[in-house]
Amino acid sequence: MKYSRSAVHRRLHKIPALRFETQTLTSFGGLVLFQALNARLRLKERLGACFSHLPAHPIFGHHVVVLLLIVHLLLGYRELRDQRYYRDDPLVKRVLGLHRLPDVATLSRALASADPRSVDKLRVLVRQFVLERLQQVRPARLTVDFDGSVLSTQRAAEGSAVGFNKQKKGARSYYPLFCSVAQTGQVLDFAHRSGNVHDSRGALAFLTACVTHLRRALPGVQLEVRLDSAFFSEALVAYLDAAGIEFTISVPFERFVELKRLIEGRQRWRRITETLGYFESEWKPKRWASPARFVFIRQVAPQRARGPVQLDLFVPHEWGYEFKAIVTNKTVGPATVLAFHNGRGAQETLFGQLKSQCHADYV
Repeated sequence: MKYSRSAVHRRLHKIPALRFETQTLTSFGGLVLFQALNARLRLKERLGACFSHLPAHPIFGHHVVVLLLIVHLLLGYRELRDQRYYRDDPLVKRVLGLHRLPDVATLSRALASADPRSVDKLRVLVRQFVLERLQQVRPARLTVDFDGSVLSTQRAAEGSAVGFNKQKKGARSYYPLFCSVAQTGQVLDFAHRSGNVHDSRGALAFLTACVTHLRRALPGVQLEVRLDSAFFSEALVAYLDAAGIEFTISVPFERFVELKRLIEGRQRWRRITETLGYFESEWKPKRWASPARFVFIRQVAPQRARGPVQLDLFVPHEWGYEFKAIVTNKTVGPATVLAFHNGRGAQETLFGQLKSQCHADYV
């Protein structure tokens, strides 16, 4: 059955008042908070600008479909056909500004007609939301983490590939690179990649673009960057140092066998705590142009870490200890460098929330 545009869309006047009375209540009463948030962010209008170049849908615009998907995820649903659980709920319709919701076929056609330009505009809009929030907070120092996360696909989704997947070995997946802000727990941007690429693929270009956006929106802020060993390279270290960005990067032992001899030949370790020791050195790999500050950490381990025997050829080993190395341009003490670098673990929590609460693990 076809409906006119006036029969579908409705005008929003005010937020409904919450009153707990003896009557039938909707299961989705918490959406009134998001109705207020959407109005404050002008979300519907700004989503409409992302699809302004596409032919207008006669009844449901692309921006309405995207807003419906956002509500769909907020309500805890994954598949499009789960819409049947709330399609008659009056509060859901009110938040979306509709008298009736589009069916699954309409949603699928709208999503299929969205082009790469629409996706790029949506990505810019999400980044703008984060930057606007940071401009309100105005931090003096901003910590940015970069890392990839595996997103498994249920079927042969477009652009997916079989790569390293610890949870589902042999499954096709995507491997996007995320840029997240530690102070607010927000994802600033991401680089979409197939599942068979290395962590560092496109990392320098992506990092440079994120730094440019941050400095344009927040002039004068001191940027800090944390990276794992997959991103360790002379080009990246040189860029961060020249740009005046403080950084810590894990060092991969298996790529520099001389580090194993350097650590195992060390006799004196300075103490941080009862279980932590360190020494630091101005060192550089053979092909690097200039040395950098390397901080070597030794931690008491209750037992030897289990793993492939072949790694003993590269990773330093001394019974009862585990080792790590960090390259940095920070001028603070080694204990502060270590505490700062270990804060990268918060990004894994963010990835877990994206996958469990926002269903990023369901493709």
